[in-house]
Amino acid sequence: MLDIRVLAHLKVFSTVYLQVAGAVLAAYVAWKLGRIIAAPCRSSLRNLPAPPSPSWLYGNLKELTAAEARPLHESWVEQYGHTLTYKGLFNANVLYTVDTRALNHILSHSADYWKPPAARYGLSTVVGKAFGPAQIRELTDVFVLKAIELADYWKDLISETGEPARVEVIEGLSKMTLDVIGLAGFNYEFDALNVDGKTSELHAAFRVIFGKATNAPSVFSFLRFLFPPLRFIPTPSGRRANRAKAIMRNVGLQLIREKRADITGSASHGEKADKKHVDLESRDLLTLLIKANAGLDIPENQRLSDEDILAQVPTFLVAGHETTSNATAWALYSLAVAPEIQEKLREEAYSLPTENPTMDELQELPYLDAVVRETLRLHAPIPSTLRMAVKDDLIPLNTPFTDVHGQVHDAIKIDKGTTIDVPILQLNTSKVIWGEDAHEFKPDRWEHTPEAAQHVPGVWSNMMTFLGGPRSCIGFRFALVEMKALLFTLIRTFEFELALPKEEIVRQRAAIQRPIVRGEMEKGSQLPMLIKVHKRV
Repeated sequence: MLDIRVLAHLKVFSTVYLQVAGAVLAAYVAWKLGRIIAAPCRSSLRNLPAPPSPSWLYGNLKELTAAEARPLHESWVEQYGHTLTYKGLFNANVLYTVDTRALNHILSHSADYWKPPAARYGLSTVVGKAFGPAQIRELTDVFVLKAIELADYWKDLISETGEPARVEVIEGLSKMTLDVIGLAGFNYEFDALNVDGKTSELHAAFRVIFGKATNAPSVFSFLRFLFPPLRFIPTPSGRRANRAKAIMRNVGLQLIREKRADITGSASHGEKADKKHVDLESRDLLTLLIKANAGLDIPENQRLSDEDILAQVPTFLVAGHETTSNATAWALYSLAVAPEIQEKLREEAYSLPTENPTMDELQELPYLDAVVRETLRLHAPIPSTLRMAVKDDLIPLNTPFTDVHGQVHDAIKIDKGTTIDVPILQLNTSKVIWGEDAHEFKPDRWEHTPEAAQHVPGVWSNMMTFLGGPRSCIGFRFALVEMKALLFTLIRTFEFELALPKEEIVRQRAAIQRPIVRGEMEKGSQLPMLIKVHKRV
């Protein structure tokens, strides 16, 4: 047995240890808070024009999350100019600019904004090979197949009398695009459109991680971001997410091993992942990525490890699922609001004598192309994104700004660590660039692109939807062809009307721009429509 004096010493030691640990933690928190509080005063952006900050803790963030982004940003630009700053968490300065020269500088110098060049180059080189035009052409039949399955899914919900039925289209579009990215991305069948309600283990995990979106993160999530030690405090949602991530990791690694074994011709003797194969003849993106990674033209120091390849799985899922389903929902919304445009598109779709078009046939439909472009301009799924400077820089401007002291500047001095808000939607709908009708859905505008749009640094169609520069959206061709296949099939099959007045459908201000019903935010993304089967005369 331990001597009583030893126990007393242990008690004293544990008390002292806790006191020291508490003091160290308090000192760390005080140091961190001190840096955060002092940062706005030291920032190189402190003299830029800025809207007033209503809160020391949240800055302007509550304004940004409580309102649709476009009107608020437009009022800022009108009042403070093309280049300004607003306040983020703890009143930290965030650079906001619609100056196309500045944005081109930021996006084209990707090594200076967010990630070092070595890691990014290798990733782009390898992943880009899996998203080339030839690869997407081979996957078009998957897009069309699942679009037809969605049409059948909705037909089952429609009365045989021919009367319009109320359908919440987000649910079906989300299931369809998830099935597409499962097959086209991994040759994995999610079975999301399965009417029996049975789903795979991976689908269940995916719903946990990427389920209902919230409008804004909680205070505790902000604190966890600022103070990493708080991330070790377990939460119920965190435990569920960790279990789901473990499932995604295990299934993902198993798929990678199996595909590599198939590619090298070796037999896999381990247990197969929980999946159903569709005959894609090794056309799925994961197989193409593994093949490209093994190519002789990829230097050894740029090859991706299994962990690197696995890290692309969530990227494939989110990029190929969430953004496309919401973009297509906004397209259907716009077509329902403008029935004459809907009918014009339907007539063009019927000009093809097939229900199973190829990618080339879809690309040759000019009005479908214009509808997709106009949807992605007016309803960019991701309204904005952030960049962080990894070194001090001087950003050139087209339009000089006047600071709070009345001095005019033709460049912005940026400190390392500065956060920059890249205003995708604001640039896409700028009246300076697109004219006074910039907020209207007009596919015909694509017959003559405005001269001012030529200066927008986007990778596609003179808009910012897929960003620009080396870090632009690598899968934009995949998204475009999938969206065209969806609209082609649905517009030939159904007629669409809004089930509510258009004023009742508003944008949820979150990472992805989702339609919601006014006053029903707690129900998540919704777009109720009246749908009936179109009868071709």
